[in-house]
Amino acid sequence: MEKKLTFLGTGTSQGVPVIGCQCAVCKSVDPRDNRLRTSALISVGDKHIVIDTGPDFRQQMLRTGIRDLQGVVFTHAHKDHIAGLDDVRAFNFLNKRAMDIYATPDVQDALKREFHYVFSDFKYPGIPQLNLQSINKDSPFDVNGVGFIPIEVMHYKLPVLGFRVSDMAYITDANYIAPEEMEKLEGLDVLVLNALRKEKHISHFTLDEAIEVIEKLKPKRAYLTHISHLMGKHADVARELPDGVFLAEDGLEVGFS
Repeated sequence: MEKKLTFLGTGTSQGVPVIGCQCAVCKSVDPRDNRLRTSALISVGDKHIVIDTGPDFRQQMLRTGIRDLQGVVFTHAHKDHIAGLDDVRAFNFLNKRAMDIYATPDVQDALKREFHYVFSDFKYPGIPQLNLQSINKDSPFDVNGVGFIPIEVMHYKLPVLGFRVSDMAYITDANYIAPEEMEKLEGLDVLVLNALRKEKHISHFTLDEAIEVIEKLKPKRAYLTHISHLMGKHADVARELPDGVFLAEDGLEVGFS
């Protein structure tokens, strides 16, 4: 059965180009330097699961052309990862069912605040239909038969969940991974890891820090995501990377075992 990850977006909370910015990256004509907010699509056979619904969720789903979505899995509650949730209602209509939403209790609380009208006693016609499912860092779960192993990482002081699916792991918004969580990342075919920029940042891995994690884990291939315009042009940075390490780009599809 084919297993595939599609990078729906690989940019930071501002996306790339950044509004009003005149830097070389934001003015680049290379399409690889255009980055929507970070999100991913996991496809296992004919089953499709999205990780995070950022502000660009509608545009990202239109690009994929998929019509059947089995669920949404959330890493954390920052706006650039949840803001597009309302647009799952298109799939409610297409698939004739509520959307299964997998999130920690803290993230569920944030969704209830941000999308209060969805959870109010009075249900306005046309609102998204959601079926909340609780997850935590210590308990594997499955989405319509596709198994997920949560990996807790730290985004400064905020716990964030990454996820392992078979021999692929997806981690965004992190600058620390505890040893016991690193053990969950051994023996990977594909590792996706955030790398914001080259300079130190309070809550994200830098390029060098991400490469250090990759060298410890030794996956067969690694892809960097959640990339800022401060990283530099895609073509330039790609030439600096070690063998087997790649900058992700929007729309890139990666198979895994």
